[in-house]
Parts: sequence; structure tokens; C-alpha cells
Amino acid sequence: MKKLILIRHGKSSWDMPIEDHERPLTNKGIKNSNIVFDQIQNKLPERFLIWSSTAKRTHDTAKIFNEVLNIPQELTVLKQELYTFDANHLSNTIKNCKENVPSLIIFGHNNAITDFVNTFGDKFIDNVPTSGVVILQFEDENWNTIKKGTVTETLFPKDLINAN
Repeated sequence: MKKLILIRHGKSSWDMPIEDHERPLTNKGIKNSNIVFDQIQNKLPERFLIWSSTAKRTHDTAKIFNEVLNIPQELTVLKQELYTFDANHLSNTIKNCKENVPSLIIFGHNNAITDFVNTFGDKFIDNVPTSGVVILQFEDENWNTIKKGTVTETLFPKDLINAN
């Protein structure tokens, strides 16, 4: 059995004339990430591997996750191939995970995340929002054979903010 936790980076800024890869988080992106990660603790598996896109906004979102959950920053592996907006590319990266990894946490981008969830999950999600989390469970024993999983949880900022 494999557990996949997909996390879309926090809201990022378009205010500065910089390359997409270098765009920073906005204050709202930081705040919403903190709100979501405060709620994720009891949903995390015992053992997991963390991968993040190399994009600044995504890596910074992973840093917030690590801070909130007291996870050493060096446990997050930066992967250039996760700087993708394509679900097939995301799928290929996930399927290359070693089979001895029971659970994988990925910090990435849309449309890749939403399209992946709608291809591999059992529940249609119109859009995984910034700072959004989708947890999928697969019955498969190997990452390279995952086909259809079950969406066991979604954590979206607007749902958590509206609940308070």
C-alpha cells in the first residue's frame, strides 16, 4: 500500500518582473500554508519521503511545512523534474520512487497536481488551490504500478478558514 500526499505551493507573487521559477510567496501564501499545515499533523504517515520542485515558491512552501511540523529542512529533496505543469511528467517522476518508500509527499504545481488527482484519484476535483493538499491511497505495492487510488483527504485553505 502506498500513500501520496500532493501539496500545491502557496500563493505566489506576480508583482516583480522575474522568471517564473524565482517567483516568491505572497503573505497570503505564507499565511494559508501555515493554516493548512497546522491541520495536517494527524494525517501524516509514520514514515515518508519529501520531494519538492526547485521553484522558489514551492521550496519555500516545503520549508513552512517543515517548520510547522518540526521536520529538518535537509530531509526535503529538491527535484528539478517536479518543476512541471504536466500530469504525465509528474506521474513519471512519482513512478520512479523507490518501492521501499511507503509514503511520498510532493510539493508541486498546477495543472500537474489537479490533473494527476483527476487521473489517479476516485473523486473529481475542479482545482487544487494554492496551499491545497490532496492525500491519495493506492493498494499497489510499487510506485511504478500505481493505477487508481482513493482520495482519502483534502485540505484546502478556504475550507479551513471558513470552518473557524
